[in-house]
Amino acid sequence: METILTVTNLTKKFGSLIAVNDLSFTIEKGNVYGILGPNGSGKSTTLGIILNVVNKTTGEFHWFDGSSSTHQALKKVGAIIERPNFYPYMTAIQNLKLVCKIKEVSETKIEEKLELVGLLDRKHSKFRTYSLGMKQRLAIASALLNDPEILILDEPTNGLDPQGIHQIREIIKKIASQGTTILLASHLLDEVEKVCSHVVILRKGVKLYSGPVDSMLASHGFFELRSQQKEALLAFLRAHHSFTKIQETDNMITAFVNQELAAEELNKALFKEGIFLSHLVKRRESLEEQFLQLTKNQ
Repeated sequence: METILTVTNLTKKFGSLIAVNDLSFTIEKGNVYGILGPNGSGKSTTLGIILNVVNKTTGEFHWFDGSSSTHQALKKVGAIIERPNFYPYMTAIQNLKLVCKIKEVSETKIEEKLELVGLLDRKHSKFRTYSLGMKQRLAIASALLNDPEILILDEPTNGLDPQGIHQIREIIKKIASQGTTILLASHLLDEVEKVCSHVVILRKGVKLYSGPVDSMLASHGFFELRSQQKEALLAFLRAHHSFTKIQETDNMITAFVNQELAAEELNKALFKEGIFLSHLVKRRESLEEQFLQLTKNQ
């Protein structure tokens, strides 16, 4: 798979504060990556470094195959790392035409990008009449004018109402479905879980995890079980090599698995032992549960 960005042992110090600490990760083409962490974890600093607006202290990063300068490579990157900043007395079209001049790209894609972000019907409205969500969507259209290979977004839904958040998430999914790689920084677990395929988790500048959202902690989920033969069921689960942790609450037994095990397969095995279930549900831990598990000892 084609590599878009390689970050190796990146460190950034502000005096005695280490904002980014020996960070390494790779971004492959065609995925949606989330840099996840609480405020102050180094997300925005990391984006600033790779976009050449913050100087690194040590470490390396290179775009694409590393054969061109960062300045040249950034011509294939679209980014929004600050609040949308357009001229309030100008219309959407006028603002985007100005962006095209600055970026030295053709104006032919303006209407296409406005349609993508749902603003084509407001193309002649002045920027000052836009809601916060519309301003953010115009910024995304602006970042897409050069048809970038990767779109970088820093906290794209910050300050938006639920409808605005939903609209931005749907736009991100649509852009990704058209083949653009996306890297977004967020402190919202829900955001990363809903739109990202891969995640880099940071805490105090240190990477705790990097990889697919689905295989985070190699979680195989857990079963919720009920049976009139509770003691026999507990004995079976404790003796079975697939289960790592078993919890009992009221009449419900929760059994965590360490390998792939289908509900049907478990039901058959219990039936052979003469154990009958009144309730069997298989679930996966949410990203939030896995995140808390990952950070609780840090």
